[in-house]
Amino acid sequence: MSSDFQPPPKSLSILASVGGVVTAVIAIAILNFWSKQLSRTASVATPKISTSQTALPTQADETVAIDAKSAILPGTPVSPSQITATPYIAPGVGKLTPEETATARQAWLYFQRNWNDETGLVNSVDGFTSVTMWDQAAAIAALVSARELNIVPVAEFEAKMSKMLKTLASMPLYKGELPNKVYNAKTLLPVNYGQLEKREEIGWSAIDLGRMAIWLKIVGAKYPQLRSQTEAVWKHWQVKRLTKNGQMYGTAVVKGKEQYNQEGRLGYENYAAYGLKLWGLDVKQALDHQSHTAFVNLYGEGVPYDRRDYKNSGANNYVLSEPYILDGIETGFQALPKAYADRILAAQEARYRATKQLTAVTEDNLDRPPYFVYSSLFVNGEPWATITDTQQQHNSLRFLSTKAAIGWYVLYDTAYTRQLFDFVQTNLKSPDGWYNGFYESLRQPNKALTANNNGVILESLLYKQVGKPLTVWAGVKRS
Repeated sequence: MSSDFQPPPKSLSILASVGGVVTAVIAIAILNFWSKQLSRTASVATPKISTSQTALPTQADETVAIDAKSAILPGTPVSPSQITATPYIAPGVGKLTPEETATARQAWLYFQRNWNDETGLVNSVDGFTSVTMWDQAAAIAALVSARELNIVPVAEFEAKMSKMLKTLASMPLYKGELPNKVYNAKTLLPVNYGQLEKREEIGWSAIDLGRMAIWLKIVGAKYPQLRSQTEAVWKHWQVKRLTKNGQMYGTAVVKGKEQYNQEGRLGYENYAAYGLKLWGLDVKQALDHQSHTAFVNLYGEGVPYDRRDYKNSGANNYVLSEPYILDGIETGFQALPKAYADRILAAQEARYRATKQLTAVTEDNLDRPPYFVYSSLFVNGEPWATITDTQQQHNSLRFLSTKAAIGWYVLYDTAYTRQLFDFVQTNLKSPDGWYNGFYESLRQPNKALTANNNGVILESLLYKQVGKPLTVWAGVKRS
């Protein structure tokens, strides 16, 4: 798992647009744009923290000290019997509350602003015409959700979706094989990070394509009139090198030479592999959630992590909320055990009880350097570390993630997850969608606006309304 990060020109700053665990720095923003963006959003009053929702630690150092003591190795494992004894139970069909409906409509504002008429692709980051397949899958999820939640009319949905699919089925591919990691969303030019006018093929991400594969299946199953177009996208891809010996493989171009590497670690690896399995690919090893799994106790909860860390494999083994949330919402925990997700959430709630710091961590864009971090429960032997893909620590920029808060809320609907949802409502609304999160130490919003954050919010609320995993709701046949 190698990073493709390259230092940008002085006039550019890097924003990231996640393509699963292995694709790190992807979207780029011009510094002048961010100056304007921040000055514009600064006119909106910084939301005040509702102390009725959460008390604050007296000092940030106090939380750091408690976090450091929270990890115990080895941790309490999840036994095979616990996995089978923790079945997934769908929440049941339920109409959204007025507040939830308003939350969905607010998220859709992002996509209205960032739709590109020329191609039907959606900017990964607000106002900047760069897109990855991970984020375009988020845009497909958002459009489906907007149609089903009656935010957009059927005719608009069909026109926009058809435009997207036609583009995806005809866009230029890396070596004529698979989608490049990043494109200019207006021109379809395959590009490198920060060079939107210069054609450059830099490889593909299997994890990005695994998420796209899930959403192609959902659209094709739910809307038969679009099935031929979703199948045309898959047929456009040459998938032979996407898998090997039951594992997923991605490519990167380093100094003009292609690297071909196994891709993924526990979490995103399993989730993305499930998408490729739906299209008939052999991903048996990538779906294996036991062979490389160990456990660490975090605040007394045995959290699963991948033994293949940076020291022994050259890849970061982030433990994040998002892959478990997406797996639950989209597949009903077919890729990962629900018992693992239970532990991931329980550890974050236990941290809240110990520190009084609401916790819902995952990876995402930031509105300041280094512009993208993985806010992890555990990574490379460190508990509660926030790092870049190059292992730089930025624990002072740990943040409560908006998409994680709402995702956990719809999946579990507990007193704790309702606190998370309420905190988002009070603190993280922007004029153009939902901000990515709220910084723990800085006590202010992370004002980055992204397709993935707002897309996950929309599909989470669709899941709540239909009361089924979205592949089940759509009628996707399990392979």
